Amino acid sequence: MHCPFCHHEDTRVIDSRVSEDGGSIRRRRECAQCGERFNTTETAEVKLPTVVKGDGRREPFDIDKLRQSMERALHKRPVPQAQIDAAVRAVVQQARASGERELASRRLGDFVMTQMRRLDHVGYVRFASVYRAFEDVADFREEIEMLERDLPGGQEQLPLLAGEVVPFGKTADKGRKR
Repeated sequence: MHCPFCHHEDTRVIDSRVSEDGGSIRRRRECAQCGERFNTTETAEVKLPTVVKGDGRREPFDIDKLRQSMERALHKRPVPQAQIDAAVRAVVQQARASGERELASRRLGDFVMTQMRRLDHVGYVRFASVYRAFEDVADFREEIEMLERDLPGGQEQLPLLAGEVVPFGKTADKGRKR
């Protein structure tokens, strides 16, 4: 590795540490000529499948695009970045594990939907609205109702809707007249 400061070819590794997820190694290096220290990161380079879009176009798998779409759906939601990173890794792992050289964008979207559903229900509905191209409120309501039906009891997420549908003149939270 060349020194980024003086471009000398001889640098030595002072310290190596494996990342928390085990997917990379961080190395602390020192230049033999100028004595400057710097960090490098080493990761395995694994070929991900090509994504085949609905219109037939083919694009390289873009982890940054995947992360941005998930973060956009989770914007201002109480989901820690570490959980988002883990979900991105899970989607990438599923894509790799598929063993396919080409992966339909629909299938990739299904992988993402599974992870979004585990992370945050509001983020899931936001992502679903784009992924499934919702056209009206009925599409949102249908997705929310399906999500609520499929949820096991005792979920620790905030409710999807502020209240339930109740007869006119009563509120969902207290059941008294307005």
